Amino acid sequence: MTYFLAGDIGGTKTLLQIFASGNERVPLLQKSYPSASYAGLSEILDEFTREAGVAALSSACFAIAGPVAGRKVKLTNLPWEVNADALESHLGGAQVFVINDFEAVGLGIAALSNADLLFLQQGEAVPQGVRLVVGAGTGLGVAWLSSQNGRYVVHSSEGGHMDFAPADDEQYALLRYLQRRYGHVSYERIVSGPGLVAIYEFLRDSALYVPSAAFVAALRNGDQAATISSGAKTEAIAAHALQLFVSIYGAFTGNLALAALPRGGIYVAGGIAAKISAHMQAGEFMHAFCAKGRFDGLLSTLPVAIVNNPHVGLLGASLRAQN
Repeated sequence: MTYFLAGDIGGTKTLLQIFASGNERVPLLQKSYPSASYAGLSEILDEFTREAGVAALSSACFAIAGPVAGRKVKLTNLPWEVNADALESHLGGAQVFVINDFEAVGLGIAALSNADLLFLQQGEAVPQGVRLVVGAGTGLGVAWLSSQNGRYVVHSSEGGHMDFAPADDEQYALLRYLQRRYGHVSYERIVSGPGLVAIYEFLRDSALYVPSAAFVAALRNGDQAATISSGAKTEAIAAHALQLFVSIYGAFTGNLALAALPRGGIYVAGGIAAKISAHMQAGEFMHAFCAKGRFDGLLSTLPVAIVNNPHVGLLGASLRAQN
């Protein structure tokens, strides 16, 4: 029996699945691990393959949140370095591939159904047109896809680290606040889970709001970004933070759309968009997306959809492993 292993490796979690040849649509085992609780990927793989009861693999592909240099990847938001050659030896000679996490998302897009997509703007899709994938999670990923010989090829990037461009006085104040903290302020410092927390801290330190004691306690004892998102229903400061986050997310995506003219569609993936889909649909995201002066009409023609399938990156890595 031949086995294929796929992984989506991020700063927050590592998601793994293994397939047997002849049954590539149903994983033999799929499991999520908290990345920061382990010293490295090989430690997680040992635990996973032991539980799966698989001693020998044919191939494996790992989608990793960080820039790929040859066959090595240093994760952006985790103190790990993944070396494909070392993993091949560790996994007993299996063929190992490492790709950027958003390259994997791009590969997975082709396998999605309409049920996996929530359209913010239907637009006018052009067959074989350039596609754009963008997604905020622990970090902020960006990739482009171009059609070549009847199939899409993914071009990974580190576009999330482009300079933040404020659009109004409040955003200028946010930029100055974060410059004092970081020096250079990229979009990822704002459009990410940690970025949402940074926006909240900016509003808190601006003395515009006084958060409730219960909300402060919840922030202290839980996932801060998730607490801010859920607290937007009752806490004015959380609602303002989420509104600012969504607006900047939309503006950034619009900037990317101007750069690539993705007439084949824009896919908003990552771990956050689907969780705050109601806020993404409220209008602020698309307003900021299209607010590009003379080109707002052009941007209104591009299809924009949230990817609801949380395993799209794992799907892309699985396709790569099997092919």
